[in-house]
Amino acid sequence: MPGQPASPTPPQRAQALQILAQTGIGKANYAPPLFRLLWRLQVNCPPPHFLPFWQAALLLGIFFGPSWVGLMWLLSSLLAWPQPSGLTLSVAGLVIGALFGLSMALYYAYGRRKYRLPAWEALSSPLAGHKQA
Repeated sequence: MPGQPASPTPPQRAQALQILAQTGIGKANYAPPLFRLLWRLQVNCPPPHFLPFWQAALLLGIFFGPSWVGLMWLLSSLLAWPQPSGLTLSVAGLVIGALFGLSMALYYAYGRRKYRLPAWEALSSPLAGHKQA
């Protein structure tokens, strides 16, 4: 329809973002740039606090590992540092990505527990919005 946004926010995600905003968590924390980019690209994933532990670890690790490798390769090229081998960069990327993914998944799991956030599946029910005070 004319005048309508091209892709409205799914109700489940909108409700989750509203709940997160009410907790006092900063917006950059509950809607980080990677997730906002995914949402703009029409990927319908929940905010990080609502992701299962393994999905948060995998998504954030897969994003961060290659990004870190690319940055280290760029810096070593620009600053004329010795170039590490491809194998070294690959292993370092896997280790760094895994550590980052696990640490961020722990962080989001802690926030989910601290703020007693409902399960993602609970937000999909039509009555979920009425349970909030």
